[in-house]
Amino acid sequence: MFKGNWTWTILGLTSLLVRHFAIKYPEKTELVYSRTVFPGIRNIVDTTISQLPFATVYLFVASIFIFIGIFIYYFFQKQGWKNKLGYSIRSLFNSLGAIVFFFLVLWGYNYQRVPIFQQVNINPIPLNQEQLEDEMNLTLRIVNNLRNTITQDTVAIEEILAYDSLERLVRANMRENLYLLGLNFTGEPRTKQFYPAGFMRRMGILGIYFPFTGESYIDPTLHPLEKPFTIAHEMAHSYGVTDEGEANFIAWVICSNSEDPLLQYSGQLRLLRYQMNDLLRMSRDLYRDFYQGLPTGIRNDLLSIQKIQEQIKPFNLEISRKSNDLFLKTQGVKAGVNSYQQLPMLAFAWRNTLRD
Repeated sequence: MFKGNWTWTILGLTSLLVRHFAIKYPEKTELVYSRTVFPGIRNIVDTTISQLPFATVYLFVASIFIFIGIFIYYFFQKQGWKNKLGYSIRSLFNSLGAIVFFFLVLWGYNYQRVPIFQQVNINPIPLNQEQLEDEMNLTLRIVNNLRNTITQDTVAIEEILAYDSLERLVRANMRENLYLLGLNFTGEPRTKQFYPAGFMRRMGILGIYFPFTGESYIDPTLHPLEKPFTIAHEMAHSYGVTDEGEANFIAWVICSNSEDPLLQYSGQLRLLRYQMNDLLRMSRDLYRDFYQGLPTGIRNDLLSIQKIQEQIKPFNLEISRKSNDLFLKTQGVKAGVNSYQQLPMLAFAWRNTLRD
């Protein structure tokens, strides 16, 4: 009943065993996997399937249907319910084993690497109200200067570069500015738009890195001012950064150090929005006063982003949030989805290192 090939089940269990040791020895994981094995995988993917002009996740989905078809075909070839049951159980465990194996080998062991903020020698701590207000005022001055560089008009910015040009621009800036962080990332990762438009946002996500294809994807319906930062965020994942807060931090550093004012504006505006969220949790009155004091152009951009966000609502935001939170925590990200909110702390710590 249970005879047959259990190769992928064994490989899946073996990869989990390796993960156990990777958790115990993050320095070794960093050296052996994140800085040796994974860069090789990154470069192979970038010079092969990522060169295709469409999201290769479609090929992955097609392969799933093919495997299901093969399973059904051989299922009906089996004689007797015991053979059918044994074949079904073996196929299920082999499938799960293959998913676990390829997830971990192609990307997942990066969850056990040395945290990026430790590698760049910053120590993020929660900001008190005074620190947050100082940081917000600094960010606001930067954002205001950048917007005036882009346009003197106060009408919301709703048109930027065509996507292909924008993706190339962000990727070029990733290559040029990663040295600021002292990280040895290599490769030419792609972040493609995923269609049908709006589907990802209906699922409660703006972008995603898909380890099985080595590509990241964003929803085409994102507001134009959100796209540069989101592309940079997903490319950070493509380089092996697993923590959402750290991916936000790298995206902010890359965007804010770009020579292109649009990328700078997108990165600093995202930081300002996170800081405003923190201020709202501290004091609604202070938040209201700060918001009312925003320059008209910036306020119009924020309203435009909010309008686009409200046009497409997730099917169930709570389920999406909890499932993402559970996944992150099972991979060792203790903060779960709250890691997204760490950018103000990381930016504050980074700015302090530059001041010293």
